[in-house]
Amino acid sequence: MKPLPRALFISHGGGPLPLLGDPGHGQMVSCLQDIASNIPRPEAVLVVSAHWEEPVPAITAGSTPPLIYDYYGFPPESYEIAYPCAGEPSLAREVYRLLGEGDIEARLDEARGFDHGVFVPLKIMYPQADIPCVQLSLADSLDPAFHIQVGSALQSLASRNVLVIGSGFSFHNMEAFFAPENAESDRLNKAFEVWLQNVCEDPELPEFKRHEQLIHWEEAPGARFCHPREEHLLPLHVCYGIAQAPSTERYELSILNKQSSMYLW
Repeated sequence: MKPLPRALFISHGGGPLPLLGDPGHGQMVSCLQDIASNIPRPEAVLVVSAHWEEPVPAITAGSTPPLIYDYYGFPPESYEIAYPCAGEPSLAREVYRLLGEGDIEARLDEARGFDHGVFVPLKIMYPQADIPCVQLSLADSLDPAFHIQVGSALQSLASRNVLVIGSGFSFHNMEAFFAPENAESDRLNKAFEVWLQNVCEDPELPEFKRHEQLIHWEEAPGARFCHPREEHLLPLHVCYGIAQAPSTERYELSILNKQSSMYLW
């Protein structure tokens, strides 16, 4: 049997729309379903979501975390979505221990639930909700080097058959999603995607240069257009920190009419 991937960065789409049959998310839904069907089943999942930031990394430690409907203005059924997967307190404690060993201050949070960056993609990938899950926050410093360090501290999770998912979005300019299509927007979107793909998957790129380019991602073409704020990109840095190698699979897709991508290590 092939081994479980070390990490998976996903573009999780817009709010609950992937679960509501939105045509702009059709490729995303199919991609996540295909990924889940083509990798070994994990014993647990650790999700780093773009939708949780804390002064130090925080880890959900409850056994039955509730869902957090952290979106606004959607149909009533959006607030009735269920995904009753269990938490995994023992995994939460292991993540806390590993971060500590990596000299990273962290905290356990027994009250916090799962936001839509967790339950939306997991409901697509593992609809039976029968795989326990833990969520890890970003640090609100939004420091890319720090988030690579977080991933590096978590490298041994692969031996526990834990799938680490970085749940963000390779393109996250909210104004651009709803603005009329124009050539400049498309050019900047494509330019950043080409840069990100090359950095993540080029096997000829020395690892120290890959590391350096991800730290200085703001210098990439189209970077601040695609990410006016970087919280949706940083889950990728955590995934890279775990692998510290070129990605083994790249998935190119259109989400809400924007070029997007996902990466498997």
